[in-house]
Amino acid sequence: MNLDINRVKIVVTIPVKNVNEVRNAVCEVGAGMIGNYSYCTSSTKSIGTFKPNDKANPYIGEKNNLQFVEEETLEFVCNIDKVKKVITKLREIHPYEEPAINIVPLIDEEYFE
Repeated sequence: MNLDINRVKIVVTIPVKNVNEVRNAVCEVGAGMIGNYSYCTSSTKSIGTFKPNDKANPYIGEKNNLQFVEEETLEFVCNIDKVKKVITKLREIHPYEEPAINIVPLIDEEYFE
C-alpha cells in the first residue's frame, strides 16, 4: 500500500480565553481550508492537567503544583505544504511554553474505491 499524504489534521489544546486568537492566526496562514470554505475548525471544551517542574515558566499556575485548566481542543485540517508555516505560527501565538500539538496524517477519500 502506497499512500500520498496531502493533508493532516492538527489538534492542539488552548486555554479558553486564547482560542479565537490562535484560531485566527493559524487560519490566516492557510489552515482550515476545506474546498471553497476557510476557517473550518472544530473545538471541544475540556479540562487539561499539567505540573510544571522547577525549570518551567508556566503561563498558568505555579511550579511543582498540579494544575487543572479549562481548555478547548482545537482541530483543523491543513495542506501538507503549509504545515511548517502553520505550526510555526501556532507556536508563536500559543500562550503555553510547551503546547501539546498532534499532527495526524489524513487519507484522501479518493484512495478508497
